[in-house]
Amino acid sequence: MLHLLEGSPEILLATTFHARGTLIFAIVCVATCVKTLLTVIRQPLTSIHTLDDDSLLNIFNVCRPNVPEENEYGAVQLGDLFGERWWYKLVQVCRRWRYLILGSASYLRLALLCTRGTPVADMLLHSPPLPLVIDLDDLNNNLTADDEEGLMLALRNRNRVRHISLRMPVPSLQRPVMAMDGEFPTLEFLSIEPPVKPNASISLPPTFEAPQLRHLWLDDFTNPIQSPFLTSAVSLVTLFLRRISTYPQSELFLRAISLLPHLEQLEIGFISAIPNSEIESQQSHTPNTIQVTLPSLRIFSFCGISGYLETLIPHMTTPLLRVLDVTFFNQLSFSVPRLTQFMIITEHPRFSRARLLFHHEGVLMVLDNPLAGTGPAQWSSFHTSITCRHLDWQASSIIQILNALRPLLSSEPDLILDYREHALSSELHNDVDPTLWREFLGSFRNVETLRVHKGLVGDVSRSLR
Repeated sequence: MLHLLEGSPEILLATTFHARGTLIFAIVCVATCVKTLLTVIRQPLTSIHTLDDDSLLNIFNVCRPNVPEENEYGAVQLGDLFGERWWYKLVQVCRRWRYLILGSASYLRLALLCTRGTPVADMLLHSPPLPLVIDLDDLNNNLTADDEEGLMLALRNRNRVRHISLRMPVPSLQRPVMAMDGEFPTLEFLSIEPPVKPNASISLPPTFEAPQLRHLWLDDFTNPIQSPFLTSAVSLVTLFLRRISTYPQSELFLRAISLLPHLEQLEIGFISAIPNSEIESQQSHTPNTIQVTLPSLRIFSFCGISGYLETLIPHMTTPLLRVLDVTFFNQLSFSVPRLTQFMIITEHPRFSRARLLFHHEGVLMVLDNPLAGTGPAQWSSFHTSITCRHLDWQASSIIQILNALRPLLSSEPDLILDYREHALSSELHNDVDPTLWREFLGSFRNVETLRVHKGLVGDVSRSLR
């Protein structure tokens, strides 16, 4: 039957016709494509100069730097302030671009950058009256006398200053900080970060005001919580107060942040460790009665002793909190029941992954859920860092924290144990009691995946025997 079909003239004719039709169809398609391509090639290229003003402005707006910028957790970072010069060369392309950019200065948020090597006096004399961005870094003591005078000249134009970022030793900061003795009506960002130096602190003048301030970063300041200008800085979105020398009464701190309804990121850190018993005694004499709601807070970072944190969080309501970052000083014992209760009340997260890094300065633990949603009420991560040097101390400390946080772990978490080598590792990497490691691993009884750094394989394997 198959032989007859293959030899049938009708079948052969139909097959030949089908093959020729397919070939003709392919030739027609190729010819059409070639014709279209030749038409496109013959058309004149469109020049950017033929774009209308609105299209050009949209392109220029995309070129603007995002300062400050956000990282993967939504935390605000300073970014590259040299990007504020993005429009300098664009206005030199042609007269149309220059008029269009300078005529849209407010929309494009143009600013003049005052930094190292900038002839501030000449720039102010020959440039349009645009807002000023001050960015000076003198951590290496390489600022010239002209740079310092340019800084002071820019600060005297306080009605135009939009951004101040100063990173220099405390002695060099005294003069510019004292010059901030009045109202800066357009100031949106203030960052003053001297290098880490013990017993070095500064303070802003009591007459300083910045009603439009949105981002405030202060390091090594004396009693920043009680600064008068905080009561009027109601527009603050980020507030970083780091390396504070003394622990203020928790009620004073809570009252200060209660006046900041738009706060999205809060960081408070101290430079000294005092006994938890002292904090408890202070709290018993002056009980806290205030309750604070921070409706927009997404990130909360704390650095200090656990006892002080325990006096704050029971009085804080943070419905949108997504990231909690806690750093504890070297303590022998940890009791954080209120911290656990605070996290459960806020969202009751279930972390599916634990990453721990043991290093020469302490131990860092990150609990997160890689599959968590990105909504405003979804927990992203919990970070805790404990500063202590010896490995057995690190393991003991993290066990105490894990015992409190165990209800927040998922039923089958992933566990990553990392280790950072250091010149002092042989001295600080003392033998850890296998019982201690077994207790640590017991917090992850149903672990699904375990990854261990080679520097910890010996300790972990001995504990599992």
